[in-house]
Amino acid sequence: MSLLSLFLKSALLVMITISALAAPFQSFDVASIKPNKTGNNIVFNQARGDRVTMTGYTLQMLIQSAYDLQDFQIVGGPKWLDYDRFDVTATSSSPDLLKAKQPFGPTQQQLMLRSLLADRFKLVVHNETRELPVFALILARADGRLGPELRRASVDCAAVTASRSPSSNAPQPPTSGDRPVCGSRVIPGAIVAGGITMPDLVRRLSMLSNTGSSLGRMVIDRTGLSGAFDIDLHFTPDQIPDFGPGGPVIDPNGPSIFTALQEQLGLKLDAQRGPVDVLVIDRAETPVEN
Repeated sequence: MSLLSLFLKSALLVMITISALAAPFQSFDVASIKPNKTGNNIVFNQARGDRVTMTGYTLQMLIQSAYDLQDFQIVGGPKWLDYDRFDVTATSSSPDLLKAKQPFGPTQQQLMLRSLLADRFKLVVHNETRELPVFALILARADGRLGPELRRASVDCAAVTASRSPSSNAPQPPTSGDRPVCGSRVIPGAIVAGGITMPDLVRRLSMLSNTGSSLGRMVIDRTGLSGAFDIDLHFTPDQIPDFGPGGPVIDPNGPSIFTALQEQLGLKLDAQRGPVDVLVIDRAETPVEN
C-alpha cells in the first residue's frame, strides 16, 4: 500500500471518529416533569415499552441514575438538589433504545436522561478527581486466613462464558443453591456471588446505598487477592425495606456490614483517603412544570 493510500485511509478513520464523537445524544421525544407533593413515595426507574417513569425522584437521584454514581460522588449544586422531588415520564419513538446496552460506557437510556437534565434542569456539570475518604478492603487476619464464606471459585467462568456462545453445545454448569454460577446477586442484606474477583466485590460494596445500606464512601481493593471467589455475605442493612408478604426476611438483629465482612469473609474495611472520581455541578435550575 502506497504512502498516499495510507494517508487517505488514516484521514478517513479520523473523520469517522470525529463524526461519531460529535453525534448528538439521543433524546426522548416527549417528557413530562412535575413536582411531587406526596413526600417520600419513590417508584424507581421503570422502563416499559416506549415509556420511562421515575416517581418521587430528587435531582440528585436523577443525576445518579443518568451518570451511574453514588451520592458522595456528586459535588455542589443548589440547596434543593436532594430535597425537592419530581415525577418524570418520558417516551421514545424507538423503544429499543430504552433497552439498548453498550459494552462500555453509559446506556442509551442514560444518555437520553442526561440530555433531558441538560434541557429541562439546565444542568451543567464537569468531572474531577478528588482526594476523599475511602474504605480500603484489606485482609482482617494477620495470617491471611480467609473467612468461611469466602472460597476459591469452583467453576472456571471463562469456560462458562465460552459455553454460552451460540456456536457451542457445551452443557451449562449446575447452579449452587441461590448463588449465581458466574455473577452476583445483590439484595438488601446480602451479596451472594459466584466466580467474582475482588475488584468486582469492591464495586458492589461501593453501590450498597442502592440496597438499604450506605457505606458513604468508595471502596478500593487492597486485599492482594487475585483470582475468582464464591461469596455468601449476609448482614443487616441500615434500613430494612418492607417487602410485604412473601418477600425475603431480614434479621433485624444480624451483624452490620463491617462485622459480617470480618466474620464471614475474613476481610476488613479500613478508613483511608484516596482518589475518587466526582461529578461537580456547575449549574442547575428548577424545571418549569408541564
